[in-house]
Amino acid sequence: MADKVTSYFYALLFVRHPDLRPLFPAAMDTQRDRLLRALLTAAEHIDNTDVLVDYLRNLGRGHRKYGTRAEHYPAVGECLIGALSKYAAGVWDEEMEAAWIRTYTTISQIMIDAAAADELRAPAWWYAEIVTHDLRTPDVAVITVRPDQPYPFLAGQYTSLETPWWPRIWRHYSFASAPRSDGLLSFHVKAVPAGWVSNALVHRARPGDIVRLGPPAGSMTVDHTTDSGLLCLGGGTGIAPIKALVEDVAEHGERRPVEVFYGARTDHDLYDIDTMLRLQQSHPWLSVRAIIDQLAHQQLPDAVRAYGPWNEYDAYLSGPPGMIRSGVDALRDIGIPSERIRHDSVEELVVAGS
Repeated sequence: MADKVTSYFYALLFVRHPDLRPLFPAAMDTQRDRLLRALLTAAEHIDNTDVLVDYLRNLGRGHRKYGTRAEHYPAVGECLIGALSKYAAGVWDEEMEAAWIRTYTTISQIMIDAAAADELRAPAWWYAEIVTHDLRTPDVAVITVRPDQPYPFLAGQYTSLETPWWPRIWRHYSFASAPRSDGLLSFHVKAVPAGWVSNALVHRARPGDIVRLGPPAGSMTVDHTTDSGLLCLGGGTGIAPIKALVEDVAEHGERRPVEVFYGARTDHDLYDIDTMLRLQQSHPWLSVRAIIDQLAHQQLPDAVRAYGPWNEYDAYLSGPPGMIRSGVDALRDIGIPSERIRHDSVEELVVAGS
């Protein structure tokens, strides 16, 4: 049912407003899922105003990179109402339509206002030149880029990235270091099966190629107003933002304990372990443990349970969606309250690597 509503919505939109078609990627499959996920996320947080407004503001800022303008929102709303009324015909009435119009008007206004405020202080996107491309394993590359103008972000955040080979297809990647004095940005990219963007970045991209970056996003950042320890779980290329968090703590001169669990399926997948061990040598407050599934026969969350206690720690998780879900469950089980567990939106991560 949801698929039908979404497909009909886009069909209506492109027939009634053909001028909007170029704003969307040629292949619409991921885009369909994205719209539905955004609506479901908004609906899920409808009673939590702070979370909802924050989510919508981020969405509004992020939509600038697609070329979205304030006048596009009414067209989208009209076609959304059209699609919903067609597929909810049995229960659809004037009252329900009025409620949807009110909701959509509120949502779109928050996004429009956030985009307008953002326009005064930041570009819609940044061009960035690839300066180094380091193939660490046959399917993992560490890529460093130089943006065309200063790119402000916080350690632990991520960006959306578009390659020249797949126009209008954006994927999320975490920054692999804290902000650097030379302004360069690094990402760890794993080529996933049938992943257009990730395969292009790992196997096709070379120094000199130009990519586009959207604005920074994500709240998996260090709270420097507290001296709590940091418990960090990084799985696969999820070690990238964990490394950035470690650098951030080091740069602030804090000596709070930081415990890093670096999870991988095989020792071959620990492509950045040397960097993490060098950081451990430099900082006595840092402890790094590699957890290899095939050797220990235990998953990352199980390994974390074996150490501890962790009740004085803030937890940070980064990695595949399954690892984050099981990690959050494990951390709650051992008594870490939800408000002290930070990770990026699992919904965003589902399409992040492709």
